[in-house]
Amino acid sequence: MTLQDKHNQLRAQIGAMPGALVAFSGGVDSTLVLAVAHAELGERALAVTGRSPSVPERELNASRDLAAHIGAEHVILDTAEIHSPDYTANPANRCYFCKSELYGHLKRVAAERRIPYILNGTNTDDLGDHRPGLVAADEAQVISPLSDSGLSKQDVRDLSQQLGLPTWDKPAMACLASRVPYGQEVTREKLGMIEQAEDFLIGLGFRQLRVRHHGDVARIEVPQDDLPMLLDPQQARRIETRFRELGFQYVTVDILGFRSGSLNEVLR
Repeated sequence: MTLQDKHNQLRAQIGAMPGALVAFSGGVDSTLVLAVAHAELGERALAVTGRSPSVPERELNASRDLAAHIGAEHVILDTAEIHSPDYTANPANRCYFCKSELYGHLKRVAAERRIPYILNGTNTDDLGDHRPGLVAADEAQVISPLSDSGLSKQDVRDLSQQLGLPTWDKPAMACLASRVPYGQEVTREKLGMIEQAEDFLIGLGFRQLRVRHHGDVARIEVPQDDLPMLLDPQQARRIETRFRELGFQYVTVDILGFRSGSLNEVLR
C-alpha cells in the first residue's frame, strides 16, 4: 500500500465520523491526526490536551501553537494522575494509570460536547513496543486511525512533511515520568528537576535528548553524534553547574547515546 493509499484511508475513516475528539499532545502523530480531522470535519473536530506535572510547559505551549496553526478548537484540561498511588509507585504499567486518567477526562468532554469518537495518535510501530497505555485506550474504546490505516512512524513523518505540518521532523517526546526508573517513586520534585534540566540542554542547542533521574544522579542521553558537543570541557562544566543547582549531585552521560524508551530495557 502506498503512502497516498494510506492517506486516503485515513481521510475516509475520519471523514465518515460525525465528530471526533483528538487526544492531542502536540507530537508528530497526534498533530497529523488533528490536521486530517480538522480538514475532514472542520469545527466538528476538537483537540484536547491534558496538563499535569509530567508534561513540560514547553510542550503545552507547542500544543497551543500547533492547534492554532491547524485552525482547530483546542481545550487544555488538568489531569490528576500524580495523586494516584498506582501511578506514583511507578510500576512497569505506570502508563496505564496515566492514560486511564486522561481518557476518563476525554470521555467526559466528549459526552458533554456530544462527540461520538475519541482518537489518539498510535501508529503501527507503537503496537510492538511496551505500551500499557494501549490497554487503557482499548478499555476506553479510543480509536487509533493511524495504525488502522497502516501508517508507521516514518509514514507519519513523510505524510506530515507532504502536508506542510511543522512537526514532521519534531523529535520523539514522552512524558517526564518516563525518565524515572520503574519502581522509583514519581514525585512533582523529580519531574520538575527533569523538566528544568532538559530545558537547559535544549537551550544549549540539543534537540533529541533525555535526562534520566537516578536519585542524586542525572544520566544524559543524546544521539552519539552529539556526544562531542556535550562533552566539550567548557560545555560540560556549564551543564554540571546547572544540574547541581537543580539538585543533582552527579552528572553522567550514557555512552550508547539516545534510545527512546531505554528504561524499558530492564523489562526485556
